[in-house]
Amino acid sequence: MDSADGYIGSPKSMKSLPNDFVLRHRVRWKLSSTVLRGGANGNVGSPLGQKTGKSKQPYCFEMKETEPFAFAGLWDSWRAPDGTALETCTILTTTPNQLLADVHDRMPVILPAESYDLWLDPGFRDVAATTEMLKPYHAERRRRYAVSTRVNNVTNDDHGCSEPIEVSGTIQAGLF
Repeated sequence: MDSADGYIGSPKSMKSLPNDFVLRHRVRWKLSSTVLRGGANGNVGSPLGQKTGKSKQPYCFEMKETEPFAFAGLWDSWRAPDGTALETCTILTTTPNQLLADVHDRMPVILPAESYDLWLDPGFRDVAATTEMLKPYHAERRRRYAVSTRVNNVTNDDHGCSEPIEVSGTIQAGLF
């Protein structure tokens, strides 16, 4: 499995687990685990992209008022069947809102600020309220703009990566 399947940090360990164990654990994990603490994101959002010609066009997604926001994340510490201690985490995804739908078929769950305390409460067990929190975030409260492909190179770690650019050429919907 890889991070797209909901596990980050130990994909090699996950490959050796029986499918039924992984499925049972994933379902239990997503419904009852302690949440990723300190998972707030700053102003610069996730760089998802669209293809322009042969290269992907990355975009910055952020709040219109440029305030920080938090993704809904989960964290767990557990033992694999072979006894290996594993710490795993994930960012939950949902269907895309109108701002993102033409770029990708899913988006990270963004928690409203008024839900932070509930999300971080390990005793919180209200399934209906949790389901409400997992809905796509309001598109009208966010914005997106094209950024340079410099953002695709990890050695570029500066504000220039999130500066808006003009896009030329035909855009083909989708990441892949």
